[in-house]
Amino acid sequence: MKVAVLDIKGKDTGRKVELSDDVFGIEPNNHAIYLDVKQYLAHQRQGTHKAKERAEIVGSTRKIKKQKGTGTARAGSIKSPVFRGGGRIFGPRPRNYGQKLNKNVKRLARKSAFSLKSKEKALIVVEDFNFESPKTKDYITFLGSLGIADKRSLVVLGENNDNVFLSSRNLKQSEVVTNDQLSTYKIMNAKSVVLMEGAVEGIQSNLTK
Repeated sequence: MKVAVLDIKGKDTGRKVELSDDVFGIEPNNHAIYLDVKQYLAHQRQGTHKAKERAEIVGSTRKIKKQKGTGTARAGSIKSPVFRGGGRIFGPRPRNYGQKLNKNVKRLARKSAFSLKSKEKALIVVEDFNFESPKTKDYITFLGSLGIADKRSLVVLGENNDNVFLSSRNLKQSEVVTNDQLSTYKIMNAKSVVLMEGAVEGIQSNLTK
């Protein structure tokens, strides 16, 4: 599959890049995408939630009233969960929400995500460029030239580029990553995926191992 290469102004350079059908043209596996996105979101959870249970509350263990004759339920401690200030019943405890996923499934999920974007015509290839200095204005102009300034976008670099990364940092709807930082969630969350020409080879190499 050949895709036209655009320049920083959104104009056709007259060159085309070959995108592997094994990465950008497979039959998407929706379940693999679901599993990978689920794992990614699970790993974002800190799992530091904690509530004190009955044994962890600081307070007296003295029996607060006699067992019988009060007309109300028996009670043995002020730390009982039925009283205000008492412990919580089966409260949350710190835990790890991480999930295990086979590498082949993750690779299939990313290839499926790229193939979906390719079918939706939401994949753009741009020749490598750099800004003279970090400027958000220049980055917005670049997105505008591609017609995606008002859409959620993901720009994939072949290698670290501080000027491009810093120029995009103030924009909530656009994210810049290198090809080794890609995830299925980021690909699917973007309305448009912009691949730098230098990133294509790295992506295809990583996903065809």
